Amino acid sequence: MDVQMPEMDGLSAARASTAQQPADRRPRIVALTANAFAEDREEGLAVGMDDYLSKPLQRDRLMIAALSRALRLVESR
Repeated sequence: MDVQMPEMDGLSAARASTAQQPADRRPRIVALTANAFAEDREEGLAVGMDDYLSKPLQRDRLMIAALSRALRLVESR
């Protein structure tokens, strides 16, 4: 999810999505943004995003790190 969307920013969208769905039924949310500070990542995770990637996106980081973390979340349920 893009954090800087025009109508509703990604943080608000993630917050709304996580509030409407039980944890075991909601979609996995991975942020993609130019905001690369640690506090930006912490804020994204705090509102319910499952991972937070900053641009420029590195393919190996997306494929290995983010997807393996998402798999661990699914397996832990």
